[in-house]
Amino acid sequence: MEITSNLSRREFLEKMAPAALGITLAPGIIQALQAQGTPFFLQKPTESTVKDIRKFVPVMITPYDDYSKIDFNKVSRLIDFYLAAGAKGFFANCLSSEMFYMTDEERIALTKHVVKYVNGKVPVVSTGSFGETVKKKAAFAAKIHDTGVDAVILISGHLARKDQSDDVLIENFEKMFERTGSMRLGTYECPLPYKRIISPKVFSFLVSNKRMIYHKDTSEDITQIKAKLEICRGTQMEFYDAHSATALEALQNGAKGLSPISGNFYPEIHSWLCENANNLSRSAEASWIQDEIAKMEPVISKFYPIGSKYFLQKRGLPIPLTCRSNSAQLPAEQRKILDGAYTIFLGWCERLEIRAVSV
Repeated sequence: MEITSNLSRREFLEKMAPAALGITLAPGIIQALQAQGTPFFLQKPTESTVKDIRKFVPVMITPYDDYSKIDFNKVSRLIDFYLAAGAKGFFANCLSSEMFYMTDEERIALTKHVVKYVNGKVPVVSTGSFGETVKKKAAFAAKIHDTGVDAVILISGHLARKDQSDDVLIENFEKMFERTGSMRLGTYECPLPYKRIISPKVFSFLVSNKRMIYHKDTSEDITQIKAKLEICRGTQMEFYDAHSATALEALQNGAKGLSPISGNFYPEIHSWLCENANNLSRSAEASWIQDEIAKMEPVISKFYPIGSKYFLQKRGLPIPLTCRSNSAQLPAEQRKILDGAYTIFLGWCERLEIRAVSV
């Protein structure tokens, strides 16, 4: 995510410190970037400074207590886990968070907690397009913006009905732009209330607005992904692929990072893929793990997000199997399937020489 212009140089360097990014900078690079006055996430890919940085940005699940209240202490534990696994950003209020089952006050409180706890280590984004009218959506976006997020995310399906044209969608985006001042914005092809895939025409319009810095793509179509990546190449827009089956190809064609639901099972794998997608010396391993996570996706997608909470329990996180979106118990058969998936994950780590985060 692009850094806003009102950050001081000290704040910028703290926010994007090499330790947080998981990279090693050559001597003098930070000093050179300071002299240029340019955030290094905006450096062109052809420059020799910190090119080809790719980021795993988890779509955060929400831990609840036994009474279905947000457990903020466990949210903090989860953040620590994601960071240890290599996360370089957070999507704090999203479908995986069960945001459609929260009140506006809870959405704001959850976002505020994540921003405060992360404390500038990495960027945070959050959905801000709730409301029955554009006016109300913009008012809620302002509240999310006030939590300190790096960008407020607008759901494409919130800004036009399923039967409405792209022209209507563009018109409503324009209305949101007019009502949101100078805040940084992003888009999300959320499956709810319905999945509105952003066409190249609409995407070109969005990219032309310099405040649009983030796009989470759920098209699951590599042809569409490549078309959008070509449109945003060299611009301020950062593209994040949500589909495991297209992850490697998207990264190799210029995607800024990954935000799949499988990041709530084995985030280390996605961090590794982001770091090695364009590493010729690890191309064989990258192709292999791409095939592996693509095969695993339909297995772990069943009974989501409660399945991810069970998987994270196996990894040592004290997260109850409590969900608002699915009150049913996790079937014993699916538990056995996820037990097997956990064993396979450990084998992936061994082959890729990854240390699985211990909690």
